[in-house]
Amino acid sequence: MKATIIPPLCVSSELRKQAEAVLEQGETLSPFVLDALSRSVAYRKTRQEFIARGLASAAQAKKTGKYVSAGKVIEKLARNLAKAKQRAG
Repeated sequence: MKATIIPPLCVSSELRKQAEAVLEQGETLSPFVLDALSRSVAYRKTRQEFIARGLASAAQAKKTGKYVSAGKVIEKLARNLAKAKQRAG
């Protein structure tokens, strides 16, 4: 994979100070910004996929007329949560 340059960012001096204040020992702003960019891209990709699955599910439910009540969903989530808490112990 060939590397490329991201355009420089213009930020306030206050934001730069805040970013520098949270850098770990020996870390510079470049890897910090790269990490933030990578995490943001991954988050947005995950969010887009989640929305696409939700829209597809809604379209399928509308097409088939088969829906699950909110109460049943909440019951199942509560059971899953209780099991997870029990395993975590």
